[in-house]
Amino acid sequence: MTTAIVKVGGSLALRPKKLRTLCAKLSEISKKHKLIVLPGGGEFADVVRDLDKRFNLSPAVSHRMAILGMDQYGFLLSDLLPHSSVINQLENVQRIWDLGKLPVFLPSNFMLNGDVLENSWDVTSDSIAVYIAGQLNASRVVLVTDVDGVYTCDPKKFSDAKLISKLSAEELLKMNKRTSVDKFLPKLLLQLDIECFVVNGLYPDRVESVLDGRDAVCTVINSKP
Repeated sequence: MTTAIVKVGGSLALRPKKLRTLCAKLSEISKKHKLIVLPGGGEFADVVRDLDKRFNLSPAVSHRMAILGMDQYGFLLSDLLPHSSVINQLENVQRIWDLGKLPVFLPSNFMLNGDVLENSWDVTSDSIAVYIAGQLNASRVVLVTDVDGVYTCDPKKFSDAKLISKLSAEELLKMNKRTSVDKFLPKLLLQLDIECFVVNGLYPDRVESVLDGRDAVCTVINSKP
């Protein structure tokens, strides 16, 4: 049985029917794997980005506001995920599993009290998912987004973008740019023995395949070369 952090990207909220289908699938998958759902920031974080540009906020303030945005998206997801339960403390994860429910972790209480990650837009819910996985000794992080994985360039802007099916954290770090994951992510992966997958949530069966250890269209980021 796999223990995994599944980050559900906020971009998926722009496709309500698809997000509902994904949530139904995650609830189903949680019957055979130990999952913790972590919300992305999505539109809630985008509001903070706009305010940051308008007011030139300090990195600490914008970072905290964006994390609070994750909580808001988490409440939305909890309303869509059958048999789920919202928690804000990691020690409650096992209790929710024991109840046969799927925990949706709201990160603000945990992250803001510790303030352990860099306060910048280089750190998003992607890095937070990996950090939390490290705290829980989870072996796998699945970053569910609206693209197939990490590309050579932005597939939404360049038609010749190619999907990278597998790369190491060191290789990702050398790319030194925001891809479909944040820039801080490879730095964390180099410190932890965690396998990270970037998969398209518009195709929920791919998420299930990744968690089952089967081949799927995605990007695998290995913490070691």
